[in-house]
Amino acid sequence: MPHTRYAPDRGLTARMVTTMFFIGLLYVVFIGVLLALFKGAWPLIVIIAGGLFVAQFWFSDRIAAFSMGAREVTPQQAPELHGAVDRLCALADMPKPRVAIADTDVPNAFATGRNQRNALVCATTGLLRRLEPEELEGVLAHELSHVAHRDVAVMTIASFLGVLAGIMTRAALWGGLSRGSRNNNAGIAVLLIPLVAAVVYVISFLLTRLLSRYRELSADRAGALLTGRPSALAAALTKVTGQMARIPTRDLRKVEPFNAFFFAPALSGESVSLLFSSHPTLERRLEQLARVSAQLGQAGRS
Repeated sequence: MPHTRYAPDRGLTARMVTTMFFIGLLYVVFIGVLLALFKGAWPLIVIIAGGLFVAQFWFSDRIAAFSMGAREVTPQQAPELHGAVDRLCALADMPKPRVAIADTDVPNAFATGRNQRNALVCATTGLLRRLEPEELEGVLAHELSHVAHRDVAVMTIASFLGVLAGIMTRAALWGGLSRGSRNNNAGIAVLLIPLVAAVVYVISFLLTRLLSRYRELSADRAGALLTGRPSALAAALTKVTGQMARIPTRDLRKVEPFNAFFFAPALSGESVSLLFSSHPTLERRLEQLARVSAQLGQAGRS
């Protein structure tokens, strides 16, 4: 990880390496099954798998921004947002990412990009309307931590592999079954491939959820330590989470696919099982920030 003033997190690094290892292994096994069943279609399988993976990795920031309706803004268009990002980047000693705004009333923010030089940080208009300046800086410090720790790139790759498994399944079945009677494995594939793809998706989903919950806690801690104002981040968390219940369900459903990348999950009131949640509970996040506040208080008195 390039040097920044964000506090390093060895636990996060270990979890990212472990997640990528197991998901990569799972994906290799999946591709191996496809190649074994559809030997004649292996060029198509390799081209699609490689092409989609490279496209996702290199253009993840643009894909996420486009999907969310985010538009890049200049310092003249959003002086307060750019000013906050400028101050935090100077404080963290890291390159300034591109800055964007998404026109939605859902109060949230996200960061994306494969590295610090290609990162993008986005805040929604709903977030900008609701937060005080110090609260906004707390949220942005949280998001910039994802960029500094590079966990946003790992999450992008890991979450995409499950989607890619589904695309590869359809491509392999189309390529193999189109040969009809010439492919003796066609009947087996109809039963086996959807099952294998489902297993790949479920395991990928659970692994990314485990990593996502830890990385949110890591970003809360790192952002609070950088700014020295954990109370501002706690206030932003409480405000954003409380406002979610007032957002129309149709708006929440539009952004639900991006929950794993958001500052706070966009949910419509009903609690989600911890096993499937992309974020730790609000109570756990606030408890951690209270410990950080106590830690900073002790350091200030010593």
